[in-house]
Amino acid sequence: MGKIGEKLDIDFVISTGDNFYDNGLEGVYDPAFRESFTKIYTAKSLQKRWYSVLGNHDYRGDVEAQLNPLLRRIDKRWANNVDLYINGHDHCLEHIASRDSSIQYLTSGGGSKAWRGDIKIHDHKQTLKFFHDGQGFMSLEMTETDAAIFFYDVFGKVLHRWNISKQLHSAI
Repeated sequence: MGKIGEKLDIDFVISTGDNFYDNGLEGVYDPAFRESFTKIYTAKSLQKRWYSVLGNHDYRGDVEAQLNPLLRRIDKRWANNVDLYINGHDHCLEHIASRDSSIQYLTSGGGSKAWRGDIKIHDHKQTLKFFHDGQGFMSLEMTETDAAIFFYDVFGKVLHRWNISKQLHSAI
């Protein structure tokens, strides 16, 4: 991998999931981070920013640990400057703000099936910005510095809108 990275003169690496076998990380200080990342990808060409997708094995552990900015202090390549965590598994539309970081969790899983009253949301009032347990969808409009997120019902009515702006930074 290092030889190909050198040959292609890569700018960054995308890791497509299952970063830490068998059960993800147990926490930010899990030795598996150093053993399975820092000590493995040592080639000079791989000392670039890494963008990591989380796979099913990662979800068996502490997902928030892989998104935590502290990992970037352990290894500067780990690009966890994640602003948005987007998923579609849960059968609802929701926007949750993290208590511990600037990450915004966006769920668009109400396309073909909705929970419709099965979920009690009283436990998340501090971080819950929007919740809809009916069918609908989400759109994301992006420019180099801005993103606009819209949640819609099945008729196309905007139920929730959220914007984020960010200054441009180099890849490393």
